[in-house]
Amino acid sequence: MVDILGTLSQEMDGLSRSEQRIATIIFDDRPFAVNASIIELAARAEVSPPTVTRFCRRLGCQSFSDFKVRLAQSAFIGQRYEEPQSNASNATEVVDTILTRAQSVLHNLHDQLDVDAIETAATAIASADMIYAFGSGGNSSLFAGEVQNRLFRLGLRASSTNDHSMQLMTASTVSENDVVIGLSISGNNRELVRALEVASGYGAQVITLTKQNSLVAEVASINVAIDLAEGVDVLRPSSARFAFLATIDILAHLVAIKRKDLAIEPLRRIKRQLVTHRDGDDSQPLGD
Repeated sequence: MVDILGTLSQEMDGLSRSEQRIATIIFDDRPFAVNASIIELAARAEVSPPTVTRFCRRLGCQSFSDFKVRLAQSAFIGQRYEEPQSNASNATEVVDTILTRAQSVLHNLHDQLDVDAIETAATAIASADMIYAFGSGGNSSLFAGEVQNRLFRLGLRASSTNDHSMQLMTASTVSENDVVIGLSISGNNRELVRALEVASGYGAQVITLTKQNSLVAEVASINVAIDLAEGVDVLRPSSARFAFLATIDILAHLVAIKRKDLAIEPLRRIKRQLVTHRDGDDSQPLGD
């Protein structure tokens, strides 16, 4: 799907004078451009209708009608980014905004978490032969890596991948006593859904951390629902990250409790090596 506004921004300098006049109208008066006929747009830009048609085709559109549909879509989707609104304008306000938002997200998470789903998920993870964590994109890749980071130190065999092809191939190798954890903020990652479906087909238990009733959640045998509103400030980083990381910590802690006798020895070994080769004492966290 052609992003009309993005394409115009990149190619503005390469347009002819006639095409630049059309583009200027599109940027300056979006409602008019979306609703105008080809004759009306041509008249305002002081060009001929065929020039408008050529302009549309240059942007990858089949016709003027196709151009208007795609322009309307671009304008609607990018509306929040045209004049971004933010409640913060300096360092003090940013600190307050980020920390207050993080506190609010964690409070809301506490109210909505399904404790029974977490208990069931932790039980499955604690007894799994192998745990695979799948997540793609900036945030979900981080979450997948954190799942591996939290679980391997408990004596569990765990790995993570953020590559869709690797997820698909890995899903093809799972066994019935394996667990595959899918992580997605949006819940709409179709490539992740495909890999999870494959893993489920080969008998693995599929656990997801994502929005309730989403495409990703529908594949899972256990979904730990995380569904929090992001707000309208497009300049502020996603606050959902805090909720996902907290949920992963909750799961890991519960798994550690369930595996207490088996987890203590690998934890002790890790701490011994860190004290010997890095920290010098026992006061630092268990790994950076």
